[in-house]
Amino acid sequence: MAIPSLLAEIEEKLNRGKSENWTQYDFEQLSEMIFEAIHVRLSVTTLKRIWGKVKNTHKPAVQTLNTLSQFVGYVDWRDFEQNHPYQDKLEVPGTKTKRKRLPTARLVWSFAGVLVVCIIYFGFLQMMEPNVNPVEYSFSLSKIKTTGVPNSVVFSYDASNSPSDSVYIVQTWDIRRKTLVPKNGKKHSAIYYYPGFFNTKLIINNEVVSNQDLQISTDGWLGLIETPDKPIYFSREEIQSTEGVKVDGDLLQTHQIASSPSSPKVRFFNQQDLGGLMNDTYEFETEIRNLNQGSDNLCHYVEVLIQCKNDIIIIPLADSACIGDLGLAYLGHYLESKYEDLSGFGADLGEWTKLKITSRNGKAEIFVNDSSAMELTAKNTPVGIVGVQYRFIGEGEVRYAKFRDKNGQVIQL
Repeated sequence: MAIPSLLAEIEEKLNRGKSENWTQYDFEQLSEMIFEAIHVRLSVTTLKRIWGKVKNTHKPAVQTLNTLSQFVGYVDWRDFEQNHPYQDKLEVPGTKTKRKRLPTARLVWSFAGVLVVCIIYFGFLQMMEPNVNPVEYSFSLSKIKTTGVPNSVVFSYDASNSPSDSVYIVQTWDIRRKTLVPKNGKKHSAIYYYPGFFNTKLIINNEVVSNQDLQISTDGWLGLIETPDKPIYFSREEIQSTEGVKVDGDLLQTHQIASSPSSPKVRFFNQQDLGGLMNDTYEFETEIRNLNQGSDNLCHYVEVLIQCKNDIIIIPLADSACIGDLGLAYLGHYLESKYEDLSGFGADLGEWTKLKITSRNGKAEIFVNDSSAMELTAKNTPVGIVGVQYRFIGEGEVRYAKFRDKNGQVIQL
């Protein structure tokens, strides 16, 4: 049973510490990350059951294992199992299995024997692995629409010289998310329901032979409701207001979107070519307001994302009483309120709240309502900024969003 190894890979990918210390928030973030990565929604309860946080008397569903396997880059659960042939029959979280203990000496010698076999086996495979020459392969892509979503992309490739059937196309930034394609095929198509900037790849025998950047941009502002299946889109005319963009209760009622018992997940995007705007030297300023008064949104959680070429900035905001459960991402940093003081990101989100970021040569300072909330220095190599995203629980409003580049030029979104 390779489930413990699967969970270990997921924990490593999340980099949020040991799972025994995870809280409800961690599982909520994992659910969001899985949906962002493969657009399949696993509930927090399901995830907690898999990790043994909720009593579990049944084996996990194969579909759940397929989803988790795809999240860490495998085709499905069977593909994961086949790539982990030497797993012990370990205990599945939430269940109890009696196992016989080997005497210590036997255990050591058994492990040593397996290790020697593995070294010989994989050393032999490495010697037998044919060299892959990138010039022997071609890889390109074309979008069906210049801007807007949903949007389909047609990948053209030539992998006929591949020494094996191990030919994959990676459609997003995550190299572990890959789609097996026929070695002698020429075309592969994919549909994108959300905007974003992705570095797609052609992989032959586990070696990246070609990269192609792909930007799924918006035609100005885009508003939508995130759902487990396909998003519900609003037209620009529906979300445009005299003070920016908003989704309010009247618009939700028009589309027959229920506001209870769970508030819908409202998202705003503005993704486009922003020229030479870089994430090491820039200014960003915006004002937002969370209009939702639902019982599941007492904390008024909001996330403001600055989306970069293969990098991300995520600024969390919440009611001041709820700053104990926040996570911030900034160009190589990931800070959690469990271990850091994020109290500066608390505000009355029912009123207009101003967020500002100033960065000079990678040294950034973040302000909330003109008060300094945090200073930090980017860890990652500078790349271009391609847009913004706002995540609200229920009704939300953005008054404005603007950047200033290193030359002082204002870019109004």
